[in-house]
Order: sequence, then structure tokens, then C-alpha cells
Amino acid sequence: MRWTLQSKPEKDQVQKLQNEIQVPEIIATLLVQRGIKTYDQAKTFFRPTLDDLHNPYLMKDMDKAVSRIEIAIANRENIMVFGDYDVDGTTAVSLVSSYLKSFYSNIATYIPDRYDEGYGISYKGIDYADDNGISLIIALDCGIKSIDHVAYAKERNIDFIICDHHRPGNELPKAVAVLDPKRDDCTYPYNELCGCGIGFKLVQALATTRNQNISDLVLYLDLVATAIAADIVPMTGENRILAKFGLDVINSNPRPGIKALIQNVKKKVLTITDVVFIIAPRINAAGRVKHGNEAVALLTEYDLDHATQFASEIEQYNTDRKDLDKQMTIEALSQIESNKEKERFTTVVYYENWHKGVIGIVASRLIETYYRPTLVFTKSGDKLAASARSVKDFDVYNALEACSEHLEQFGGHMYAAGMTLKEENYQNFKNAFEEIVKKTIHPDLLTPEILIDASIDFAEINPKFIRLLNQFEPFGPQNMTPVFLTKNIKDTGFAKSIGQNNEHLKLFVKQNGSEGFGGIGFNLGSKFELISKSKSFEAVYNIDENEFNGETSIQLRLKDLKS
Repeated sequence: MRWTLQSKPEKDQVQKLQNEIQVPEIIATLLVQRGIKTYDQAKTFFRPTLDDLHNPYLMKDMDKAVSRIEIAIANRENIMVFGDYDVDGTTAVSLVSSYLKSFYSNIATYIPDRYDEGYGISYKGIDYADDNGISLIIALDCGIKSIDHVAYAKERNIDFIICDHHRPGNELPKAVAVLDPKRDDCTYPYNELCGCGIGFKLVQALATTRNQNISDLVLYLDLVATAIAADIVPMTGENRILAKFGLDVINSNPRPGIKALIQNVKKKVLTITDVVFIIAPRINAAGRVKHGNEAVALLTEYDLDHATQFASEIEQYNTDRKDLDKQMTIEALSQIESNKEKERFTTVVYYENWHKGVIGIVASRLIETYYRPTLVFTKSGDKLAASARSVKDFDVYNALEACSEHLEQFGGHMYAAGMTLKEENYQNFKNAFEEIVKKTIHPDLLTPEILIDASIDFAEINPKFIRLLNQFEPFGPQNMTPVFLTKNIKDTGFAKSIGQNNEHLKLFVKQNGSEGFGGIGFNLGSKFELISKSKSFEAVYNIDENEFNGETSIQLRLKDLKS
């Protein structure tokens, strides 16, 4: 692991903010590092309100989208809400369809089959709309590159409204409206919304035509917070506001579907991390193992008993997904070993029988072992399909774009993407991808980095510090859980390796006679000797609060140790 200590902000800026908001220097430092330098910015950060959300009509084409939906309602047209099969797509479809159904009945939903139709708008979906007299499709979390699909629909007198957050190509689809803050000609003040977030802005705009205000839409924010957490978008601006108030809904009055998913969780208050590891994988499992329709059915169900039954089925899908993921990862690692590809700058593996719904997870698993841009391919119909995952600070989307002559289609983000290609192009693509990454990646990026916010002493960790630190939540990209470095610490003799294979480390540490703290280091069991026999060491860690038997205590969640 590379330890990188962030450079300290200018002392004058830190002191000015410290004096204005009356906080310890370390808290002011963390705020300035996050771009928060004034009293007003700090007030918005610590006390966000729904009134801080932007006017949805600032988004390019929003007026056209609302006008077309209102015309459809006035003319009693059939409307189809279409979305991707992942968490972002299924939550977006659930949100927009349930809002529209609250005052209009002619609403259908459609999630493409991951295996039969693949990602994004499908011809099969358009044919379904045509066969069922649907004249308007609202596409969520997909469609920004679906130029041919939108033209195909137009020939059948079906209009499209695109609500997407992925990067557009050189040409936009000829839809009635294209809502995407990443459009070059869109001046919307915040361009990091997820697909469900764009769907929420559409609902927010529609609400203004029905004399509703933001308080009438709070009940939908559990869906938005779930999508923000799952899609790993920046936890800044509107995303942070929506996530914060969405978490409040999840913890106080979630919809029956989410309530059913978390009813066996023993924690009093769920965080964004809990949403990422408890709620999101289960919603995703439906689209990975069965069909995304199952997730929409769960999230739009109003009867808790029915929702509990749906959740039980989805729990089984999640168990199946875990088994698949484990077996495929073993096979992929074996393939890398046997092909002697450990010295490459990329990981590209292929097996025709791998489950298409799990290849993205396997790509992430492989990065844990071989830290480099990774593609996992499987057979999909007469083509090969892959999921891409990247390492920190390397744009895998740009790398794919540079090899696009070998691809049939591709799309995604800096850190995650999907693609298809003809089987005969696989080896040429694999070679080209390796060459592009080799030429463009900085060697340092091939070693995992721990970015450290600040170096502190244990004496600075007190109840006030913890209270203020908790107000930095919800955490996520660009507002990550702070990582601290403390030097010259010693275990008090309680350290031990734990876990089935002694892979984890549990210890109790002190620094210069200060109050001690318990610590847990997952996958750090091999470092036991480094800290045993009262040896002095340094550690990087997050500060956690551990609940046990009704008692809460401060715990260090160790990320790495060095002598």
C-alpha cells in the first residue's frame, strides 16, 4: 500500500474558518480539504436542507419533458417507464412510475432482460411498447447513446424522453427531451446526479405543475439515497442533500420493500455504508440472477406482507449470487496464474459459461488481488460481453474509447463500464487494451493508495471531535470517511489474530500514556509480529463507533500498519 498524506491547506484559511465556526483546528482542516472555506459553505455542509436543491427547470430540455408528459396525460396516452436492470435503474423506474401512478393510471414499467436484451434501450422493449399501444417512453439511467433505437421508435410513432447521467457521444438521440447534465449544452449547476437522481428532478419539475412542493416528495428519497449509494457517485452538492434526507427516510419510515430488506438488521441507525453493503446488493441480485422486474415489484409494493415475501425471494437470489461470484473468482484467478499474465498492466479474462450478471463483481474481486484495470468477458448470444472495473485515478472509459475500433458498443464511467464485441475480435482487443493502458497509466497507480487526510495524536480524539466528525456524514466519493495517521503507538498486550485463518487483527493501543482505543484490522492478521512485544508502530485508520450489548465505544478501523 502507498501511504499518501494530503498536503496541509493554507494555515490562514484554516484559522479563518476555525474562528468563524468555532471548531478544533483538525475539523477546520478537514473542511478546507473538502473545499469548504466560508461560514456559509460550512453551514450548508453541516445543515443541508431540501431548499438547497436546484430548480429542476435549470436542466436543459426539462420544460420539453414536462410538457410532453402533460400532453400524454391530457390525451390519455399509455406511458412506459423504462430503466436499466441495476440498482440505479430499478430505483429510478420505481420512483418515476409510482409518482406518475399516484395521479394517472396508464403507466407501464419495463426492465430489459440482462441476458436476452442486454444493457440499455432495446428493440424488444420498443416492440413491446408498440404492441401495447404505448406512445411515450421515459428512459431512465440509459439511452444517451441510443440514437438508432430512438429513431426506430419514432418510425412507430413512439416518443422518447431520455433521463441519463452517462457521458453522451458526439450525437444525441432525437428524442423529445434529453435530460443529462453531462450534455455540453446543459448549464445545470450540478452534473454528478445518478440516473435515479435525474428521475427525481423530473418528478420535482412535474410536482410544480400540480401545486406540490418538495415536502410532498420526501417519501421517494429512500429510493434516491439507495441509488446514490449503489452507483458510487460523488457525495457532494445535491447528491449529499438527497442522500442525507433519503437516509432519514430509510431510518424512520421506509417504503415496505426497503423495510422488508432491513427488518432483520440489528443496527439502530443505518449509514450509507449499510445501504451499500446490505440494501443495494439485494436489489442488484434480482437483475443479476433472475430479472430486474423483481426489484421493481419489491420497491413499488405497498403491502408489507407481500413485500416480505418478495424480499425473501430476493435474499435467495443474493445467496445464489454470492456462490456464483466465489466460484467464478476462483476460476478467473486460476486462469491468470496458468496463463502467466501476472506481469501485464491489465487483467482481461474470458470464459464462455460465466454468469453475465456477476462478471462486474468478479472484476472488482480480481482488482483486490491484481491491482490493475480489469475486464471480465463471457459469452452473450453470438457476441462476447464484458464488465470493466478500474483502479483509482485511471479512466477506463477513455481507454476503451481508444480501442473502440474492436468493439461493437460500450458505455459507462471512469471506473466502471460495459461492452460487447465479436468473438473473433477478442484477442486483438485484448492486445490493444493492454498497449493503451501500458502507455497511459502512471506506474504508481498500479499500487493501491491510502489517501491520509491528516496526522493526529490520540489526545485529539474526544467526544466533541467525534460529534463533529459524525456530522460529515453521509460519506462517499469526494467526501470520504476521514483517514488519520498516528505515529509512535504501542499495543497494550491484548493484540491477537482472529478469524478462521487468523486473517484479521484485534488490538488495544495507546500513545504516550493517552487514553487507549480498541482497534480492528481486517486482513491485517499477517502484521501481528510487527506490533507484538510492545514494539512502536504507526497506523492509518478510520474512527468508528462500535455498538455492543447496548454500549457504544470508539474503535479504530485500521487500514494499514508500519513499523
